[in-house]
Order: sequence, then C-alpha cells, then structure tokens
Amino acid sequence: MSYDRYVAICNPLRYSSVMTNIFCVTSIIISWLMGNVIAFIFTITSSKLNFCGSNIIDHLFCDHVPLLELSCSDTFSVHLEIFILGVPSVMVPTSIIVMSYTYIVISVLRIPSSTGRQKAFSTCSSHLIVVSIFYWTMFSVYILPKREQTWVSSKILSLLYTVFTPFINPIIYSLRNKDIKKAIKQTLHKHICRNKH
Repeated sequence: MSYDRYVAICNPLRYSSVMTNIFCVTSIIISWLMGNVIAFIFTITSSKLNFCGSNIIDHLFCDHVPLLELSCSDTFSVHLEIFILGVPSVMVPTSIIVMSYTYIVISVLRIPSSTGRQKAFSTCSSHLIVVSIFYWTMFSVYILPKREQTWVSSKILSLLYTVFTPFINPIIYSLRNKDIKKAIKQTLHKHICRNKH
C-alpha cells in the first residue's frame, strides 16, 4: 500500500504502467510465500523440541515465545533462527514503508496549495494509521525486553496486532470510499425515518 501511495502521489502519470495487475499479483504471491515459508520453518523447528512439563500455554494463541518457555530443550537455536529470519522479514517491508512515506512527505510539502497538501495527506493517513498500530504493537511484543512488560500487557498487545488491526483495516479504508459513505448515510436516514413513524 505504501508503494502504491508513493507511485500515485509522486509519479501519477506512470501509475497505470507501474501498478499493473501482474505487479500486484506478483507482490501478493511473494508476500504470502515468504510468510508461509518462514512460518513453516518455525513450525518444523518447534516440533523438534522436547516438552516434558505443562502443556498449557499462558497466552491467547499458540505464540512462539510462550511456546518456547514450555520446552525442556535448549531453545537458543530456535531464538537465533527467529531473530535471523525475523529481521529481514520485518526490516524489508519497514524500509519500503519508511522510504515511500519519506518521498511522499517531500512531494506533498512541495504542493503550493494547502487544500492539495491536505488531500494528499488524507489519502495516506488511513494506511499510515493501520501500519503504525500493527508495527508498534509487534515491536512492543517481540523486541522490547520482557522484564519491562507483564504477560497481561503482552497478551493485550498481541490482541491488537492479530485481531484489532485486521478488524479496523476494512473499516478505515471503506469509510474513505464515497459510495460506501453514501450507502451508510442512506441506511441511517431510512432507519431514523422508520423509527420516527
């Protein structure tokens, strides 16, 4: 999305030639493959660990860190693997997002009219809000030292990036669509009129 916004704002005349259906489908396939391959590697590695104590995970879902804490095996190699595979899988998208928005901000600040600047920033704000919530909560859960947060706060943060972000994503994007806004207004108007009669 950030690259899409970058092309739309910084290179609007080339948008249709850059953001083709083939490019979009290829990007989706690469993202899904990378995510599934990394998850598969973690699953295989975790399945080789020994678990000799309690089998109850103190979490909302089967997350890696609480799962590794239940293991009787030495988990250093698994933690190292998570770090080695996790850094590029987080840094590459983050770099693309940061670079795209840096160029977007530079381009938008060059727009002479304040109305044009406001319109350009409002185009990007939805994506930036969702991405910020997602990355900051993931960063808080996996990067910050564990002694600074309790298991309860870790669970709440995990809930934010696994449930809340996907839940608000379609709401934020659909409310920017004029047709959906019009349909919501019509539905509310019919509902209010029906209640008055």
